[in-house]
Amino acid sequence: MAKYRYPLLIALGLFLALLGLTAALKDRHYMLLSLVMLAAALLPLFIRLERRPLEARELVLLAVLSAVAAISRIPFAALPNVKPVSALVILSAYVFGAEAGFIIGAVAALVSNIYFGQGPWTPWQMFAWGLMGLTAGWLRSIPLLRSRAGLLAFGFVWGFLFGWIMDIWYLLSQPEALSWKLAAAAVASSFYFDLAHALSNVVFLAVLAGGWTKVLERFRRKYGLLKE
Repeated sequence: MAKYRYPLLIALGLFLALLGLTAALKDRHYMLLSLVMLAAALLPLFIRLERRPLEARELVLLAVLSAVAAISRIPFAALPNVKPVSALVILSAYVFGAEAGFIIGAVAALVSNIYFGQGPWTPWQMFAWGLMGLTAGWLRSIPLLRSRAGLLAFGFVWGFLFGWIMDIWYLLSQPEALSWKLAAAAVASSFYFDLAHALSNVVFLAVLAGGWTKVLERFRRKYGLLKE
């Protein structure tokens, strides 16, 4: 378990460095930066390939879960911040670990924005969903997250954390007006959107946690997928 944390931490560090570069460039070269960040998100996968060759079905599983998470945004496009993506990322990480959760979250953000539109916000969404999967995978063994109530609470908290990360992007895009008042205004104005995201996480986790998790667990045990 611990040996996989180092590449994940390296990838997370690259994400943070590239986020700073994104903020400096504002709306320029965001697509190139998004692709570079995708490469950073896949770094743990590349390192694992050196340590243990991944089977084709494991790569297919990661691709399918990323695609399902990305596509799940589309039916709820008319409902701001109501999206099952976060629940799918959390549950995937819950079953397959932090490495898979990090990759699925980052890839889902980039792929889904092919439909919703790419922009300087894309790298930040990749970072937020990737970090969501990363923390879900790292904390999955603690007793609190093993309980249904703890899992729902985790999803609720991440609804706000996701929004606050996106608020940072907004604040950095307006450096000439950056102040504590602007930060407070940004958090206040996004509160209801963050609350909608948090509550939708609770609902989708409550609905999907049973059946979806059992299906993924069955696949993992039967085929020995993504063993740590």
